Amino acid sequence: MTVIDISASVMQFLLAFVVVAPLLGAVAALLPAPPGLKGKNPDQAVLRHGVTVTGAVLIATIVLAVGFDHDQPATMQATTDISWIPALDVRIHLGIDGISLPLLLLTALLTFLCALYSYFKLPAGPSPKAFVALVLVLESGTLATFAVLDLLLFFLAFEMVLIPMYFLIARWGGGQRLAAAWKFILYTLLGSVVMLLGILLIGLKSGTFDMVALATDNGRGLTTSVQVIAVLAIGLGLAVKTPMWPLHSWLPDAHTAAPTVGSVLLAGVLLKMGTYGFVRILLPIAPDGMRTFAPYLAAFAVVGIVYGSLACLALARTGAKGDLKRLIAYSSVGHMGFVLLGIATMTPTGVNGALFANIAHGLITGLLFFLVGAIKDRYGTADLDTLAGATGAALYGRAPRLGALLAFAAIASLGLPGLAGFWGEMLTLFGAYSPAEGLSRPAFRTFMAIGAFGTLLTAAYMLIVVRRVCMGEHTPHSRLSPDDRAPQAAGGPQPSGVAGARPATTPQLADIQTYEAAAWTPLAALTVLAGLWPAVLLGLTDPAVQKLLAGGKS
Repeated sequence: MTVIDISASVMQFLLAFVVVAPLLGAVAALLPAPPGLKGKNPDQAVLRHGVTVTGAVLIATIVLAVGFDHDQPATMQATTDISWIPALDVRIHLGIDGISLPLLLLTALLTFLCALYSYFKLPAGPSPKAFVALVLVLESGTLATFAVLDLLLFFLAFEMVLIPMYFLIARWGGGQRLAAAWKFILYTLLGSVVMLLGILLIGLKSGTFDMVALATDNGRGLTTSVQVIAVLAIGLGLAVKTPMWPLHSWLPDAHTAAPTVGSVLLAGVLLKMGTYGFVRILLPIAPDGMRTFAPYLAAFAVVGIVYGSLACLALARTGAKGDLKRLIAYSSVGHMGFVLLGIATMTPTGVNGALFANIAHGLITGLLFFLVGAIKDRYGTADLDTLAGATGAALYGRAPRLGALLAFAAIASLGLPGLAGFWGEMLTLFGAYSPAEGLSRPAFRTFMAIGAFGTLLTAAYMLIVVRRVCMGEHTPHSRLSPDDRAPQAAGGPQPSGVAGARPATTPQLADIQTYEAAAWTPLAALTVLAGLWPAVLLGLTDPAVQKLLAGGKS
């Protein structure tokens, strides 16, 4: 069933447009604006260009979803297959199914919301032209990763996002941005080198890099030893990007230093590329190798769940001087642990849970990073002790809508039933209860119990954050003019007793602005929709996952 019947050639064009348009838009962003489109100044023109291009890509992606045949989500649709490098049998092969379509939509939506947010709140840094161009290159690489069906093209798209994200952190980030950017690029590049060796091994041993043909073969053309080596090599590269404990240490630094939109794209989009690779490449192409490593992958996943939660609890405690952005980054380590646990079960239930958790994490954590960025802009800091002190507590009283939305995102992140975060975690735990044939049921039930304990720890630190930031003791405040609030926003509250210090009152904060509401409302609405109607997403992913795990047979 399709909502609107769109011809195959138009669908092909739409998918190609979605992948290529941001790249062309990035080139156009660096050119001088046409005289009639300059607006008030060149900076405004290029930021409007970013909103226009990402908006056009989002519209094309929605039309693609509308024309998608929802009765056959396991079938590759909108496919393009053109020979590119005949000597290596490398092809420009594009296509989408029920697994990749939701990720394509998530990427297009988050990038558009980031471009819209940046139009009104551009992070401090060099040329806006370079900023817009880098965001568009990042979008193109991410969309290509989810759309290509050739292993070498997948690798190129996978690598394409590294340089833009490096510069977004290094040039538009906050404190320690250069160290964080270098750590990000070194970790991911080293992982990618190993991943390339695994991809070449599969291509040379099987005689093709075509992901559809390899998935249909289901590893029958590869010996078990080749599969084991390939899973180890490719899995390491994917695990760094995911990130899996203990290869996660680049993530908190990168998130803490990145600008708000950089954190949103890093958490909401880039982390999904690693887990997508596990599902699209390793599960169908090297099933015997995955079966060998599945218990270890699950063990690392549950350690990551507990470790991420304990790190967040440590940051949230009074006197720890914990950074709220860093805390949300560590929470991603735990949430992506659930995704990896679902993949490690090698069951339809677990893998569907992993894909659902992927989308839920993109929506919820993207919203959380937007909110934390807004709070940091208002307070001049993301330090939890400062936020929970006399000048920062009782966000409900100072900016009620902002406080309410932060609380909503926090309870969504902890997996409250009825919101998107619940279904992914529940399905991955169900998958661990009854793993695939050949995997140790007692071991995976132990992993399930540890993962379930991790959900309690997640609830603990998220509720502590809400209590400290939103529900603190609220001192009487005076409404100050924007000029009066400026010193606080720039450098935090001045201590009493200093010459020129303001009275020890708690001024009212600016609540959610119109442009912030426009950027955040879609994420909140989709979090509720996915929580109340999970069949929208599971109806797409389940047939595709069933076919993938069955070796290309529906």
